[in-house]
Amino acid sequence: MQGALAPEVKAPTESAVAVSFEIRVRENATMLSRVADSLYWMSRYLERAENTARQLDVTMSLMLDAGNASAETRWQRFVAALGNPPDLEWSGDLDEMARRIVFDSSNHASVVYCVNGARENARQIREEISTEQWQRLNRLFHHIHSPEAQHQARVSMSDVLASILDGIHLFKGVSDTTMIHGQGWQFIRLGRYLERSYSTATLLEVFEPDLTQLSGLEWAGHEQARLEQTGQEQSGQELAGQEQARQEQSGFRFLEQVGLLRCCTAFEAYCQVYTADIDADRILEFLLLNRDFPHAIRYCVESTLHAIDSIQRTGGRRPPEELRASIGRLHAQLGFTTVGEILSGDAAAFLHSIRKQCMSIHEQIYRHYIQYSIQSALTV
Repeated sequence: MQGALAPEVKAPTESAVAVSFEIRVRENATMLSRVADSLYWMSRYLERAENTARQLDVTMSLMLDAGNASAETRWQRFVAALGNPPDLEWSGDLDEMARRIVFDSSNHASVVYCVNGARENARQIREEISTEQWQRLNRLFHHIHSPEAQHQARVSMSDVLASILDGIHLFKGVSDTTMIHGQGWQFIRLGRYLERSYSTATLLEVFEPDLTQLSGLEWAGHEQARLEQTGQEQSGQELAGQEQARQEQSGFRFLEQVGLLRCCTAFEAYCQVYTADIDADRILEFLLLNRDFPHAIRYCVESTLHAIDSIQRTGGRRPPEELRASIGRLHAQLGFTTVGEILSGDAAAFLHSIRKQCMSIHEQIYRHYIQYSIQSALTV
């Protein structure tokens, strides 16, 4: 009797099993893409905040020198290096402009906007990062929003920027020492190095006209040769004036080139490789092609390629040939070219092509790891 009342249990059909598997894969894919997205953007936002704070600090230092470039010119170059975000036109008040780029949360290029974005992404995947990471990022967030930071900015903006940079560096160090070096950590590296590649290429493209033009010494030599060929003579007073102008131009270019290196935290590292002989060609070579310096574009692209490979090795989806080819093409381009070849061609176009390739790689990463379809997930 009891057996007659018991409902008949049917074995699941093959189609039902397939549907159930697809649902599980979709759920896992959604979870994994959400985590990857948040880790990737948390890292990019922090790298962007660091880059903005450091470039602002260097720009303000350069403005203390009343040389050949006006404060407005240097500010415009700084804004161009950030990608020409809106609402940052020069007002003539450096302190007010600096406070805006640091504390204006409505401006997408500001430091506080980037820190807010990093913390929000970290909050959404709180269980995926360590307690030390969350505490360090939370401290940075509350510090930059505190009245003490606002007061400190009115006294010394440089001190505020230094404290922000220290907070970001501490977060990066904690991330490397407290987080399992699995897929999540690799997505952090992926965001960091792709953002750094793009920002360094943008910075070099903005500085490129100053790097490739003749130096004051070269200009004086060419001018003297021209006068000798035409048989013209110069008085002692004219020669003294030209010598003074040459020295002023040489000093100005030295400060600008050191400023460029400092924007990439590269001055000491450059001197270890080339000594203190600051040369425009060597600066371009170092920041583009050096494979051992963490802010050089070649190093960043190579680290991006390693991160993609590591994501696959730790159980992630196999990257498509299109993505590997794009990163590999850029890596080979930087590995098998010389600074002489770059300078003999169009250096600005070369740098711009790096930026375009970085954008293409970002779009492919997003399409493959973040916004992929369930059909593509099932086929891998």
